[in-house]
Amino acid sequence: MYTVIVADDEEEIRKGIIQKVDWEKIGFRLIGEAENGVDALEVVEKLEPDLLLTDIRMPFLSGIELARQVREVRPATQIVFLSGFDEFSYAQQAIQYNIISYLLKPISSKELETELSKIKEIIDKKFREFNSTALVREQLEKSEFLLPLLLDGFQEDITGSKNEEFMKNAINCGLLRSKNTEVLHFAVIVTKIMDQSGENRTNRSSVNAVDMILKKYVKYASCYLNGRVVSILAATRTALGKYLHILVNEIVQSVGRIMHLECGVGVSRSIDNLENCRECYLEAMNAISYSGESEEKVHFIADEERIDDFDQEMVQSAISNVEGLLRGGSFEELEQYLKKFELSICSGRISPVIANFLMMQVVTDIYRVVYTVAGDEAIQELQKYFPFKNLTLSEQMTKMVNSYNQLCREAKKLIYEQRKKSSEVLCDKAIEIIYTRYQEQDLSLVSVSEEIAVSPNYLSALIKKSTGSTFIEILTRKRMEKAKELLLCTSMKIREITEACGYRDQHYFSYCFKKETGFSPISCRRSNER
Repeated sequence: MYTVIVADDEEEIRKGIIQKVDWEKIGFRLIGEAENGVDALEVVEKLEPDLLLTDIRMPFLSGIELARQVREVRPATQIVFLSGFDEFSYAQQAIQYNIISYLLKPISSKELETELSKIKEIIDKKFREFNSTALVREQLEKSEFLLPLLLDGFQEDITGSKNEEFMKNAINCGLLRSKNTEVLHFAVIVTKIMDQSGENRTNRSSVNAVDMILKKYVKYASCYLNGRVVSILAATRTALGKYLHILVNEIVQSVGRIMHLECGVGVSRSIDNLENCRECYLEAMNAISYSGESEEKVHFIADEERIDDFDQEMVQSAISNVEGLLRGGSFEELEQYLKKFELSICSGRISPVIANFLMMQVVTDIYRVVYTVAGDEAIQELQKYFPFKNLTLSEQMTKMVNSYNQLCREAKKLIYEQRKKSSEVLCDKAIEIIYTRYQEQDLSLVSVSEEIAVSPNYLSALIKKSTGSTFIEILTRKRMEKAKELLLCTSMKIREITEACGYRDQHYFSYCFKKETGFSPISCRRSNER
């Protein structure tokens, strides 16, 4: 049974639709109604319906603007427009906003039931395809190109025939077009589907479920890797910024609604070279590892970790170079590499902190290589140059385990405290922007998140967790507080107060004011004059 909300500003039409349609007979359950676009958006955000049936001409928030904002907060909700014949071309502008059908008014209850039955079949098909296993073979073919790209990358230059083969494979996978004139950027998302107990339920058919959503927004190629769905996304920088947070939200919402499972998504930063997607894969894997016990389902690595001077590619390169020199290089070549590394530290090109981290990673790998080649005795010999050299083997193990455990505890504590501190700072910044710039008509969750360099998903969850209110609720309260002050303490006209509080439409402002305070702006001012 699919849930539905009906929105129409004409009460007679809205009530007629609600009362005359046999909802359950055609597979729907009515869970709410709204008389304007603003209320419709609030009800959608609160009740999370499968379907929104809305008039395209709505007060305060047009049907198209409503559809755009619904996509921001609930991209899994499908939308049906009710429109007059002369509004049809106007309605088609919103095709990007999950518009599943257009119904022309006037329409009888019988005709509406017939159309809704067709719409149910479309949603049924979407649900079936979401769980489909039919495309597994195609996924396996894509994996032949994607797995080396994600796991190994391309360390050598891709030129000549190699470049032609690479481009051909990228086109076949859907990441590029044969004649692509756009400058594309690439990002990687990693999706993990789990049951209520946290057990991994991701399988090869899950790739199709994720792809169904991605194809609405960007070029993409996905594969099944290490119990997760890994997807490379390709779009212009602007499109990635516009759609990335929406599509990951829709993945989470659709998995919950259709599969009745939970979902975590890790998102990398973007790059401009497809052949370097390995770094993005590592970032997305690191991002999803922050899920753990977190209530947040989507994690952008840019929200979780600073990038600054740290370069994972440099670490991996250093490890690869040392491994190669240990296995097959000469003593002279190794000595030259070590001198070059020492020079890069002394010259300041690599900071002491990064150098220390880099050396720890390389030392760990050296031990691994030595053990696999020469065994236990060689490791004991190598430990002469290790801080635990004066301890017995048993004492070494105890000391190392204790040190390791303490290191892990301290690292976890530092990360937790830093994330908590960063979260509080970001939340304070966002609220400060609301309190100081509430009069800006275009102020939104997306614009503020861009300004403070976090994803809208992260900022929304952060504000909700810290304050118990949504971004819109905080912004509206601030605007209404200022409106009340201007009404009671100045002689400004209602139209002037409307603009001073960040609203374009005076009727919309009056509606919001009455909804928030229980009084119209005029009544509020008159009550103070008595």
